[in-house]
Amino acid sequence: MKTSCPVVLLPLLCSLVTIAEAQMKLQPTTMKRVAEVSPRYVSYNIEAVEVTGGRFWKPYGSTAKESQTSGNQPGAMDPSLYEFRPPIDLSNAKLRGLAAALGPAYLRVSGTWRNFTYFQDDDQPASKTPPAGYNGVMTRAEWKGVIDFAHAVNAELVTSVAVSAGTRDADGKWTPAEAKKFFDATKRLGGHVAATEFMNEPTFPDVGGAPKGYTAAMYGEDVKTFTKFMKSEAPDVLYLGPGSVGEGLSLAPEGTPAALKIRMLDSHDLMASSGPVYDIFSYHFYPTASSRCLGSNATKSDVVLTPAWFARNITVYDFYAKIRDASIPGKDIWLTETGEAGCGGDPWSSQFADTFRYVHQLGSLAQRGVKTVMQNTLAASDYAFLNPQTLDPRPKYWAALLWKRTMGTRVLDPGVPATEGLSIYAHCMPNARGGVTLVALNTSKDAAQTVSIPVPAERYTITSPALFSSSAMLNGHALTVGDNGSLPEMKAVSVKKGVVSLAPLSISFLTMPDARNAACQ
Repeated sequence: MKTSCPVVLLPLLCSLVTIAEAQMKLQPTTMKRVAEVSPRYVSYNIEAVEVTGGRFWKPYGSTAKESQTSGNQPGAMDPSLYEFRPPIDLSNAKLRGLAAALGPAYLRVSGTWRNFTYFQDDDQPASKTPPAGYNGVMTRAEWKGVIDFAHAVNAELVTSVAVSAGTRDADGKWTPAEAKKFFDATKRLGGHVAATEFMNEPTFPDVGGAPKGYTAAMYGEDVKTFTKFMKSEAPDVLYLGPGSVGEGLSLAPEGTPAALKIRMLDSHDLMASSGPVYDIFSYHFYPTASSRCLGSNATKSDVVLTPAWFARNITVYDFYAKIRDASIPGKDIWLTETGEAGCGGDPWSSQFADTFRYVHQLGSLAQRGVKTVMQNTLAASDYAFLNPQTLDPRPKYWAALLWKRTMGTRVLDPGVPATEGLSIYAHCMPNARGGVTLVALNTSKDAAQTVSIPVPAERYTITSPALFSSSAMLNGHALTVGDNGSLPEMKAVSVKKGVVSLAPLSISFLTMPDARNAACQ
């Protein structure tokens, strides 16, 4: 915040005036409740291709030589963008420990690959050749591993079903036989699907394995069949839709080669065709496509701290919220897949720089009543919470963990506007009647910011040795985990009421159990 100082004041007095003017005075006692989110607000995806193994986004700088460059990657995309990876080990103690710390959560197993994955409902190894009309195979044992993982980490399952040619009759119409086999097996294996979409991202049907020339009218017919199936076979499962992505802003900037501009369906047409069948409106969001797909036309990393970059999240929410309001008014809205960039994320998606975007996203969508935000992914590619090779947490993971521990489900209006370099979000504290938690983001690279609070607080501040670093610190101490996923002791720093200084490039969670906020009783 910029101020001016009369030249008649002595330099020291001028400095004090500037500090006083710059302080953002917060009133946690009187902050008003504006929304409510799910206890599973912070959630995540494990892509279906992670479960089965297959060709997922190729790591930047990879020199791996593959004998096969085709296979179970999405259609209408360059095969060289992908690289084979083995199935994720969901029994790994470190992975389970770190995921459990984010519980309760939703675990979504879907993604584009789910659209054309066959469910092999027997005890044999995966067929080397998928049945006709499918590009991949998920075995019963692999799905049982997902169910066991979900039980172990306090996660509820979210998914979608296959929609490719193998699921369709001679006229190209979707049939429920494959979906029924999958849902029946889930029950037999002791699992429970909390919610499901029909298909992953119907706005991009050519990428997602739908029949050639797939239209919104064809989608509507498929959804009607799936709706009938859901009512008879899975009436207790929340029905999500449409799960669209790519609208509201351009993911392909001017100059993008025509080959990368993929045919899209319009969500207005999808909803008009399907009718108001969904229990919950779902959508996906990426602020851009990564340099893996866009090359030299990709978004540059100098945007990471800009208001315009953060605002893309709200632009897309507003777009889909209007469709929700027109088609299924009053229904909840879920963000079931999101990350820094489509196509696996940019290189800096794994670094501290992207943590600011992620926390802004959590804060701003909570204020708008979005019930859950599912990060893509838990442990695959650059946008993941965890390093896929080591399973060590990336900076976003620590922000997600602190959000889970300190930010309750009741969302408050912080009562102050965002200023240059400083934004505040507020929630009721979990397990502390009347308590309030503030999260303050100082995006200034070289200037501390100050806020004034009327009660004492416990401060948890995340920083990093550098903006583009994969390391994070809590109150100045490096954050690391044990080989079994054991977390470090995450101690707060006590701060007195009055002025609190927020370091440059920091994210601070301030818990105030004595705020006595009436909305948090």
